[in-house]
Amino acid sequence: MIVGPTAVGKTKLSIEVAKEFSSEIINGDAMQFYRGLDIGTAKITPLEMQGINHHLLDILSVEEEFSVAEYQTLVREKIALLKEKGTFPVIVGGSGLYLSSIVDDYQFLGEKRNAELMKEYDELSTESLARILIDTKPLLAKKCDLSNRRRVLRTLEKSESDIQELTMPFYDNALIIGLEIDRKVLYQRIEERVDSMIQNGLIEEALKLYEKRITGQSIKAIGYKELFSYFKGEITLEEAISLIKRNSRRYAKRQMTWFKNKMNVTWFNVDMNDFGNTVKEVIEYIKKRS
Repeated sequence: MIVGPTAVGKTKLSIEVAKEFSSEIINGDAMQFYRGLDIGTAKITPLEMQGINHHLLDILSVEEEFSVAEYQTLVREKIALLKEKGTFPVIVGGSGLYLSSIVDDYQFLGEKRNAELMKEYDELSTESLARILIDTKPLLAKKCDLSNRRRVLRTLEKSESDIQELTMPFYDNALIIGLEIDRKVLYQRIEERVDSMIQNGLIEEALKLYEKRITGQSIKAIGYKELFSYFKGEITLEEAISLIKRNSRRYAKRQMTWFKNKMNVTWFNVDMNDFGNTVKEVIEYIKKRS
């Protein structure tokens, strides 16, 4: 898992790590789930992916809601599927609660799973499905006849809301890598990124959403809510851009507070003169720990 504040270089590092270990990447940024929120969320482009498979990008329309519990289920199933292929998963993002729900055994009472991945199970053997069940829902797996395909599939669809036992952490061998830089430098990078987003079409992207009269979770993203106020005539464009920069700085501070206090992160200082040195340092660390 690669974590850190916005604009610190997580995406760039994740690509290099994925290339080194023949990995696939799982998105850990809550606002990048949404189709159409591209520029404002700094979503990776197909060109930047460099052929690396990415999961859980653009999986929702802007009208849809999506919970942490649903994310937890989808990611754990993705990890299990990648494990079946012998592929090393890399989760990258800055949404602290979503990421914590993966590595720790968060329980969400009353939540039910999203059946998005059930189609992928059709081509798997019963034995493979049983291993996925054991990996993602070990407590329910103990109560299931793992040789009965129908029962295994039904158990994969079940909620674990009645389970009270907790195991911390959920993945004992998870490596959580954090990137950090001097706060003044980070804030400068954030402001430069916002300026670049404006130049690259953020206003036009936000206007399309505004004209659809979208309400709900997606348009609460930084960059969109401020421009919506501008479109409504409540503030000037200059004020909107200033607010985007301010709110992005504040968000970066909250991100670091979460990662420092709630996750067991190994931190790496970004080499601002040569990012390649940071990449090498991280890769060497992963090799030593693997």
